[in-house]
Amino acid sequence: MRLHGSAVRLTILIGEDDHYQHRPLCSEIVRRAHAAGLAGASVFRGIEGFGASSLIHTSRILSLSEDLPIAIVIVDVADKINDFVTQLDELVTEGLVIMDEVEVYRYVGRPEPRAGHGRERA
Repeated sequence: MRLHGSAVRLTILIGEDDHYQHRPLCSEIVRRAHAAGLAGASVFRGIEGFGASSLIHTSRILSLSEDLPIAIVIVDVADKINDFVTQLDELVTEGLVIMDEVEVYRYVGRPEPRAGHGRERA
């Protein structure tokens, strides 16, 4: 897949302790983004933050929190993001979902390994 030019960045900010049907919410969002054929998704774990609850969550030793901020970032063309974002109504019950227009300069993946070459998976 080639992605170049105008696109939309979807950023979902949730807590590390957020779950959907007994699995981490960030994993469910990434799984659904993959199933929807989106260009890619990345999950970032924050070291400190607060949201609508105004509770500060931090990774500092003296005030160790288990509910650190998580950011899931997905970039693709507007139509695909707009189709996908409707799924978030069911998934994200607490958090922030934002979309902003971006310009993709470069998006490349690893070439597919030729038969008999490359990494083997167990």
